[in-house]
Amino acid sequence: MNFNRFIQSPLIQKEILDLSQRELVGPLDLTRTAEIKIDKGTYHEAESRGMTLSELLETAEYDPSSAESPLDAFERQLAFTGIRLGGAKATTVEQFFQTAPSLMPEFILREIKKGQAMRPELSSLIAGTTTIANNRYTPFYVDTSSTDKFSLRPIGEAGEIPQILVAEQKHSINVPEYGLGIKASYKSLRHRTTAQFRILLWYIGFKLQTDKIGLIVDCIINGDGNSNPATVINAAASGALTYDDLITLWSQFAPFEMNTVICHINKLKTILTLNEFKDPLAGFRFQDKGELFSPLGSTLVRCDNAPTDYVIGLDSRFAIEEVITQPLMVEYDKIIEQRFEEAVISESVAYAKVIREASIIMDTVFA
Repeated sequence: MNFNRFIQSPLIQKEILDLSQRELVGPLDLTRTAEIKIDKGTYHEAESRGMTLSELLETAEYDPSSAESPLDAFERQLAFTGIRLGGAKATTVEQFFQTAPSLMPEFILREIKKGQAMRPELSSLIAGTTTIANNRYTPFYVDTSSTDKFSLRPIGEAGEIPQILVAEQKHSINVPEYGLGIKASYKSLRHRTTAQFRILLWYIGFKLQTDKIGLIVDCIINGDGNSNPATVINAAASGALTYDDLITLWSQFAPFEMNTVICHINKLKTILTLNEFKDPLAGFRFQDKGELFSPLGSTLVRCDNAPTDYVIGLDSRFAIEEVITQPLMVEYDKIIEQRFEEAVISESVAYAKVIREASIIMDTVFA
């Protein structure tokens, strides 16, 4: 999705309209907030403790939020310095830097994360997330070649107890660091309001999540380096996708459940226009809110990194594991000192197969 289409989407328009409603209304106790001085040292402390600045501010020694507080600790810092993120008098980027430059890095990080949350499909594609301390990770190997070996059955005296064989894969996977440099002259940003600036940050987060979905698709198709690509089956006829083909794909998943379907937009349009899925209620939800219906109980996910002839089915509860060595970070020192002339956003993440049979691909164009 390009930037212009992104800002015109209903989700973003709703977020923009809501900005003015989120401004501070009524009295708020900022006594403790005023006692806290945030500088590069505060970021360094948060980093050393494996926290973001927002998380550090919520700890007991700083400014933890009560259940009744309308704002979290970082938002109270913004309120104390007079930073307004929406409404007719939204703070400009220049005013933000003049008033509270040390808050800008965390503001950028939080808004990028908000953009990531605008692509919630990612979390629905992974079985779980593992955080490790180095950049090499060895996934589990679960032997599912013979379900009889671990099927539930009665055992007699001295009988063999069913076992699930769990070992490590032969090859570990590398967890690379992905970086995105944001280069913008201060002149181009200084008179923009924070309301405008945060839309750009949302888009960056949204695009990062979109790219991660592409990484997941690559892992499903090609495996994680342990000779475990997904099984590929063919449609009944090359060059076509029918309702019967989707039933065939669905039927391959026992004992798993095909709860997710991923495909390129071209193939997605084919599914959306199949006669069997022209349910009036589903059509109304799609036309009213852009919500994709669920064919055969499966959630549709668009990924334009997927081959145009593939329909990827998976049981997202067992198929893919996310591995993180470094969560999303923003170069706070450069932003504070250089007024955002150039900053790098980075994250170290990779994807690994959990159970190979939990994802299957249907090829609709074949020789």
